Amino acid sequence: MKIIKTKFKDLLIIKQKNNSDERGNLRETFNKKTLKKNFIFEYCTTSKRNALRGFHFQYKYQQAKFVSVLKGKILDFVIDLRKNSKTFGKMYKIVLSDKNCLSLYIPEGFAHAYFSYEKINIVYYKLTNYYKPMFESGINLMDKDLKIKWPRKKLYISKKDNKLKSLKSFYKTFKFL
Repeated sequence: MKIIKTKFKDLLIIKQKNNSDERGNLRETFNKKTLKKNFIFEYCTTSKRNALRGFHFQYKYQQAKFVSVLKGKILDFVIDLRKNSKTFGKMYKIVLSDKNCLSLYIPEGFAHAYFSYEKINIVYYKLTNYYKPMFESGINLMDKDLKIKWPRKKLYISKKDNKLKSLKSFYKTFKFL
């Protein structure tokens, strides 16, 4: 495993080693010696093609996330919402897939979202805090101020995510994370 720094403080890309032969492959998805983080909670999502999830965060009991794609391909987005961050309010995006063997370490204070490219996408998360739905919020994926051009016109978005507020509303309500 190799850690690659981004222009965002503590936002890291992890290049995983993939060993392939005629039987398939063996991929080291996490090594605490390489990424020294205290993960206490894990979950896995499956998403169909053109599914859009996010931008989610917990404003209390914040979570750092380690995101890996076990099957498929996603366009992963984060927004830096950390107080006093040089990249506050800016977005970062990266393609994560089972083919490129890249993962993303997202520190606390970021909103997270992704778009699913393949027929089936399996995304695996390791988190530094438990899921607390009463402290969950987010930013609307379709907020025009984000100026995101999603890869497809036909998108599948949950009712919950469609009801999320704008980035401007986030600034008024929370100011920062």
